[in-house]
Amino acid sequence: MHKRKAKTIQTIRRIVLISFIVFMTWQAYMHQVKGGAHDGAASVHALCPYGGLESLYSLVTEGSFVSKIYLGTFALFLITVVLAIVLRRGFCGWICPFGGIQELFGLLGKKIFGKQLMMPGSADRPLRYLKYGVLVLTAGAAWITGSLWMSPYDPWAAYAHLGEGIPALLIEYRVGFIILIVSVAGSLLYDRFFCKYLCPMGAFLGILSKLSPHRIVRNRDVCIDCGLCGKVCPVNIPVDQLDRATTAECIECQLCTVSCPKEGALENRMGKRIVRPLVVGIIVLAVYFGGIGIARATGTYRLLPEPIAVGEIIPAEELRGFMTLREIADYRGLSLEEVYQRMEIPAEIPGSTQAKALADKIPGFSFDEAREKLE
Repeated sequence: MHKRKAKTIQTIRRIVLISFIVFMTWQAYMHQVKGGAHDGAASVHALCPYGGLESLYSLVTEGSFVSKIYLGTFALFLITVVLAIVLRRGFCGWICPFGGIQELFGLLGKKIFGKQLMMPGSADRPLRYLKYGVLVLTAGAAWITGSLWMSPYDPWAAYAHLGEGIPALLIEYRVGFIILIVSVAGSLLYDRFFCKYLCPMGAFLGILSKLSPHRIVRNRDVCIDCGLCGKVCPVNIPVDQLDRATTAECIECQLCTVSCPKEGALENRMGKRIVRPLVVGIIVLAVYFGGIGIARATGTYRLLPEPIAVGEIIPAEELRGFMTLREIADYRGLSLEEVYQRMEIPAEIPGSTQAKALADKIPGFSFDEAREKLE
């Protein structure tokens, strides 16, 4: 009966993760098809809470968001902050689609190799701190440059652009694509490879998790010292050797608590209250979707730009890759011929061509560099 219950809870969690993977994959595809205009589809940058942290300095100092980040992104960021304070890195264990992808590859690795490996302690311990360096680097660079500096190096952004084909990926997301391959290949051997060693969002939520009243408690008087809880942990926390699991590495997957064969040996506690493993997942999803519901009700869940009025002239920096050359001319108050001349675009390319497609048609073309010529 215990094994059946444990399997049910983990099946529910993985179904939730797969649902987020499917949704975000579809959203990424629709963004490529429809673009990111007011009537398009939100990008994965806008849907990623980390974008809120990257844009925080710009919001505080200038009252504006960096490119591709909107008010709804900041709402998602605040929701994950609240969630981290309530239930540590529950976002990582129940919601994060990139974490879910790694977990699926981890399951595949177990099928292929029969087990998952453990990184030697001498390498594992220093590597765990690497994600905090990534956090400082990526958030700091975004604050200094006022842009999504991390984007070309982001494996999640690379994943979202897989539909464009490998050649297109290698132009803008070469490093991110390499990190994506390393992350999923690493997860075949080591559970949640990117989560443990490289994820800046995980590092940030881990820091906030220190404020959470939640912890996993091992009752020594009941524990039979089978060591199973430590063996099943995807982030390799030695739960079987601790009285309290309060580490910033815990992703609240509940694998340890549901795998424990002895009733009462491992417990989730919120203050003095004992919380069932399934309830942990319910709270995570309630906080997340409840927060989104509040944001929608208050009109703050906006993940796309406001529509551009007919005849409105916008700054060159606000031009986007989904815009056609003809739209770019209109939005800058220029003739189409002048746009072609300034951006050095061959005359045979149609005005209906999206700016992001020019890199495939013109060797060495950079839309960011060409856009500056329209100032």
